[in-house]
Amino acid sequence: MENIKLNNGLLMPSIGFGTWKINEYDQAVELVKNAIKYGYRHIDTASVYGNEEAIGQGIKESHIPRKELFITTKLWNDVKGYSETIIAFEESLKRMQLDYIDLYLIHWPSPIQFRDCYQERNIESYHALETLYKQGKIKAIGVSNFLKHHIEELEKNISIPIMVNQIEFHPYYYDQETIDYCKEHGIVVEAYSPLGRGQVLQDKIIKEIAKKYNKTEAQICIRYAIDNQIVPLPKSVSNEKIKSNLDVFDFCLKEEDRQKIRSLSKVDGKIGSYPDTTNF
Repeated sequence: MENIKLNNGLLMPSIGFGTWKINEYDQAVELVKNAIKYGYRHIDTASVYGNEEAIGQGIKESHIPRKELFITTKLWNDVKGYSETIIAFEESLKRMQLDYIDLYLIHWPSPIQFRDCYQERNIESYHALETLYKQGKIKAIGVSNFLKHHIEELEKNISIPIMVNQIEFHPYYYDQETIDYCKEHGIVVEAYSPLGRGQVLQDKIIKEIAKKYNKTEAQICIRYAIDNQIVPLPKSVSNEKIKSNLDVFDFCLKEEDRQKIRSLSKVDGKIGSYPDTTNF
């Protein structure tokens, strides 16, 4: 497993295991245990996923030293504000049976409940993250689904730089403005849905490139993220695919192939919600 360095010097594994919609307890425990057994050291979850307890149990049953793992969870949209964020974080920590979280993110910038005051509330929540960071309860702090203007609004009012921004990224969707801004400001970009929720795996160009490298279509998409200095968070409930998705460190995509994949990006390629118009 390769690592990528955050702007505070912390090393983060360059691939994470995504756990969205893995909310059946026993299944989540087993999948996390297996992912760790196969070599994953980076596990991504969120309070809204409803699986933090299972993730924590899977980590516990893996018997891998805690210091070797990188665990992420996120603050959900029904919580904004300083004290509310502290409480929500402590609840996540308790559910996961952990002493600290490696990375804690504000999940969405402008949820519908706080649409009229999201800027102020994001600042308050991020100040809570800064406090928890200074206390050592969080090793790295950041945001998720934040566009350039959300980050700019926040950066003017914080003392500890944003370390990570987790956004949608896959061959059909390349948010150049956000990605470029993050890279220019030392913010590591993570990719959720790096396989486009499976939609891009049937693409003719992806299939041709996979055949060229003797790799699966999923491996090509994952390597595409890594070659763009973006940390992919592939999710699967198949042990075979979980293992296969990690087998991407023995090759790099040639520039011509990266450009072919980049050409697949389109305006309507986004699968998930738009940060400024979410209905949740």
